Parts: sequence; structure tokens; C-alpha cells
Amino acid sequence: MPATSPAPVHQERRRRRTNRLVALAAGVATVGALAAATVPGSASAGENHGGGGHWPGRYQDVQLLSFNDLHGNLEPPAGSSGRVTEHQHDGTTKTIDAGGVEYLATHLRQAREGEKYSITAAGGDMVGASPLISGLFHDEPTIEALNKLDLDVTSVGNHEFDEGAKELARLQNGGCHPKDGCYGNQKFTGADFPYLAANVLDEKTKKPILKPYWVWKKKDVKVGFIGVTLEGTPDIVSAEGVKGLSFKDEVETINKYAKVLQKQGVKSIVALIHEGGFPASTSYNYDCDAPGAGDGVSGPIVDIAKNVTPQVDALVTGHTHSAYVCTIDDPAGKPRMVTSAASFGRLYTDTTLTYDRRTGDIARTAVKSANHVVTRDVPKAPDMTELISKWNTLAAPIGNRAIGHISGDIGNTGTESPLGDLIADAQLAHGKQLDPETDLALMNPGGIRAPLTYAAKAGEGDGVVTYAEGFTVQPFANTVNLQDFTGAQLIQVLKEQVTGPNAAAPKVLQVSSGLTYTLDLTKSGADRVVTDSIKLDGKAIDPAATYRVATNSFLAGGGDGFPTLGQGTNDVVGADDLTALEQYLTANSSAANPLAPPKADRIAIVK
Repeated sequence: MPATSPAPVHQERRRRRTNRLVALAAGVATVGALAAATVPGSASAGENHGGGGHWPGRYQDVQLLSFNDLHGNLEPPAGSSGRVTEHQHDGTTKTIDAGGVEYLATHLRQAREGEKYSITAAGGDMVGASPLISGLFHDEPTIEALNKLDLDVTSVGNHEFDEGAKELARLQNGGCHPKDGCYGNQKFTGADFPYLAANVLDEKTKKPILKPYWVWKKKDVKVGFIGVTLEGTPDIVSAEGVKGLSFKDEVETINKYAKVLQKQGVKSIVALIHEGGFPASTSYNYDCDAPGAGDGVSGPIVDIAKNVTPQVDALVTGHTHSAYVCTIDDPAGKPRMVTSAASFGRLYTDTTLTYDRRTGDIARTAVKSANHVVTRDVPKAPDMTELISKWNTLAAPIGNRAIGHISGDIGNTGTESPLGDLIADAQLAHGKQLDPETDLALMNPGGIRAPLTYAAKAGEGDGVVTYAEGFTVQPFANTVNLQDFTGAQLIQVLKEQVTGPNAAAPKVLQVSSGLTYTLDLTKSGADRVVTDSIKLDGKAIDPAATYRVATNSFLAGGGDGFPTLGQGTNDVVGADDLTALEQYLTANSSAANPLAPPKADRIAIVK
């Protein structure tokens, strides 16, 4: 629903910190692009460039700092979620510990030093699927941190809708949570920055629920931002979270508002798009434009970039948690920069947009961009340390409680992951408590947000799993649901992993003990799931038989491109999925007998 105006105290606070900004309308974007040979000059203020007479200070460099998919990771993420891969000159790679807002704040502040024209923008999913320190408090801590980071604008992402449009409006405008009230006897004042949602419409009013665009202005320099999330948001968010909303085509929406900005005299435009691609390399500094077979970037952002109007000068993207700085030709055949800074605050992108005062547009041939690691070898920002301490103190009585013990890291990466198996087993065990006839459990990989690490994180001891760590793994508060399916439906569910909306980027469900099958990635379409190989406890699935299946409530509603899972019968709703994990860990591990990581050998992969 439409966002209400910020409270007067909020407006006053915003005026104090934005002496360098003027919000002219409503628009968002980020990103820079392109280092080419025909650079119009150094672009420093006060210099003359160009062959058409004198134009004092014609070109002005504008710094655009951007990041995406923070997901409330205020503290350094654990395991592989807190590392990036760097390509070395000799062809090898190394990993670097990265992330944490104490370090992100320092890096951004250092990057801004000496930059008179600087904008900080984000590509969505700032909140949602967050660790306990943020998620327990409905992500108010993250909004506070982003305010301190001087974030200027962000697009919405799909996770901004995890708790629905009303909660998103509260994050924007402030106010205490309608159920849990105020935390720490302080009123939540909301975001200092605008959330942009150009393609998210209220079904009744047919208007965007938040600002569609926003304009940054300093002196005579104006840059417009348009913000959109992926059109397929309803497919990956619970039905309740997107109730009453419609999500429109990204390209059509951006092109529509680019015309609006042009009519207002804003010629320099950046699109903030919560949709992304998949680079050919996992190294953050990979040369995306290097020639060669298999190089570059693939995925949904490619078609979007090729069709967004040339009036847009750069695309800041997200959603896939990938890192890339690529050029993709616009519809006029001219290269345009498309960037993404991975996720969890591990990277930020520094883009130089060269603003032409004579035309009011960006001189694209002079645009430069690069991703930078948020290393942990810089001083921590004291204000962020204070913020983290404040919220950790409130969360400690809940988060520090031990819920299990493990003998080694239990990872969440790979087609089938050890942690995926563990969670599926936990949901099967919970299902059997609800109904002893429960046969199997299926878990969506996107619902597993972090690994369980053996090393102690906060003094709890090696191998101890705390409630906070479990919450970081499963922060969505989905319930464990039981449904009946025929064997034919179960087979169809497994084929939906690699067909329909999941054809281009398969979503391989994590399976409980006893369910086995072969996934042949050398084949195409539904044939990648070898039907004759699907067995439960060594017996082939009978298409005519009935099977009792445990899933989380998101999958039970047909989420993640599994419509058949929304057709089950004889529903029973159990406890939330984190409770199921806690119960399983408590019942199957102890300090003297910790749980070993599962072998992840239930799905045979043919490549």
C-alpha cells in the first residue's frame, strides 16, 4: 500500500545529514560503466574539455558507491558466506575474509574522502533472511546501520516483502512494530533513504507502493535513479508477503520512468535492478569483458540490459549474489556498464560517472567501475561497533542458548549440501512426530541462508550450535507442513527442479534420508531427473501410491517454481522450521557425541 509521509522528526534528521542532496522527485539506481579510449578529459571541476568552444568545468566526476543483498549481515558472515575469491596475476586464486558493517562503513567513508560529488546506492535485499541480531528485531538494526552508512537510495528486493507491504512501509517511514512494539524503549524512526519500487503496484490503486524514482542533485548536477525488483518476486516470496500487490515487467517499467525523468530535464539516469546474472568466474575481479568462449555473464540481467532504453546510463543489479563488472550493449548497440557487488556486504562497487554539464547526460565513454573487497584489516567504525553491541545485548538472552553440537563444519553449498540433508532429516523427524506415516521431507536450497561452522563464533565453544546460529541458517519462520501426494505427483515435483521457471537455473531440493535418485546434467529438460532411479528406502516410487511429504510452508504454497507442491491434500501444520531443527539437534547430539556432517550422497550427479 502507499507509503505515508515521514514523521517531522524523521524529516528534520534527514535534512541534517543531506546537505549534499536534494530529492527532486523519486528515483534510484547505481552503477558505472566503461573505460574507453575516447575519454573527454580528466573530468575535474573547473576544466575545459570538448571541441565546441569554452565551457568552464563542463565535465564533473560523480562517484557512485553501490552494494546489494546485504540481508541484515551486520556482523561478519560465517564460513564461505564471509569470503570472496580473488583472481591473481599468475592465474591462481585466493580467498579473502570479507564483510561486516564495521568494516563496510570504514571502506565507504575512506572511498568518499576527497570526493565532492558522491552518491551511495543499493540494489535491494538490504533486509530479510537476516541473522538473529537483525531478524529478531524485524530488521530495525539494519535500517539504523544503513542510515549511519549514509545510504542515499535503494531499490526494493524480493526479501523486502518477506513480512508484507505494510511492514516495508514501516521500515521506510518509522514507527514501532504493531505486534512486538518498540525495542530498547526507543521509537524506530525509519529509513533516511528512499526505497524505490517502480514496478510494485497496489492492485487496487494501480500505483507504485513506494516512490518509483528519485533524483540526486548537487549544485547543477542531477542524477536520476529508478528502482525495480524482479517481476518474478511472487514466485519466491510467501503468498501473504505479496498479497494485494502486482509486479510488472522490469524493462517496461524502467523505460516508462526514464521518459518521465527526461521530461523533467534529468538526462543522467541509473537503474537499480534487483535481478542479476551469473558470471563465468566466481572471482570478484574477473574480467567480464575478456574475449573467449564461455566468458562474460549470463542469466536474466542480460536480456534486461539489452532492452532497457539507452537513456539509462548504468545498471546496478543484485539478487544472484554474484560479483561482476560487465559491459552489455544497449538497444542502440553502445556498451553500458552492468555491476553487482556479490552479497552480505563483502564487496562494494566504485563507479565514476562523468557528468557533462552541457548536455546534462553521462559521458559513457569515460565511465569507470570496479568492485572492491570489504577487507577486515581496516579499523572498525566505532559507531557501528556501538550499534552491534546495543542490539547484541538485547538478543543475547535468546541467541546464546546452545541447541546442539557438531563435529565439523556443515556446509550449505553444492547441488546437494550436507546442511540441506540435515535440515530435510530434521523436518522428516518433526513430520513423524505429527504423523508417524510421514515418508519423506523436501527442503528448498534458497531457504538455507548460511552454514553451521565448527569454530566458536562468540565464546560458546567449538562445535556448539547456538540458537543465533540456527536462526541465521533458517530465519524465515516457515512452518513444517505435511501433505499427501501421489507417486506421480512426487516424480513431477522432482522434475520441476529443472523445468519451467527452474529450467535455466535449477533449484535442486534437498532430500531426507531414504530418498535417492540420479540427476543427469548432461541431458536437458525433465529428462535430467532419471525417473527410474527415484527410490524411497530402496523401492521404486509407485505412481499410484500415496506418500506423506513434509515441506516448509513456502514450498507447500507452491513457492520457488514448484506448483505441484501447492496441490497436496490432507494438510497438517506443525511448528516452525527452526524449532524442528533445534529439536533434531538436541535429540541427536551432545557435547560428548556431536553430530557428524551428513555425506550429501543421496542425489547421484552425472555431469
